[in-house]
Amino acid sequence: QVQLVESGGGLVQAGGSLRLSCVASEHTGSYYAMGWIRQAPGKEREFVASISWPGANTYYRNSVKGRFTISRDNSKNSVYLQMNDLKPEDTAVYYCAAARSGTLYARGSADFASWGQGTQVTVSS
Repeated sequence: QVQLVESGGGLVQAGGSLRLSCVASEHTGSYYAMGWIRQAPGKEREFVASISWPGANTYYRNSVKGRFTISRDNSKNSVYLQMNDLKPEDTAVYYCAAARSGTLYARGSADFASWGQGTQVTVSS
């Protein structure tokens, strides 16, 4: 199981931007989709975005389309989430996620097998 470590969360005003980063432990010979999910207080975890292996396809939940961009750098075992025009409803703990080895696409939270510890994103109005 891959280990994931997120960074880049914080407090930002509405309309601002943040960039989340995630580094995966080396898993030689394994190829998998990666993504981000989030959980707001009192709510269930929800899919935010994913990127296929090696990175040609991306998927987003409707509420973040046009504002968030997911990317990956396979040479660094890393995935990123650029978040622009942040809204108070984006406030949540954001978790980096990875699919099982060999799963090249992830279109929802159920496709992920590993998660990081999470990083808090707070958007003030």
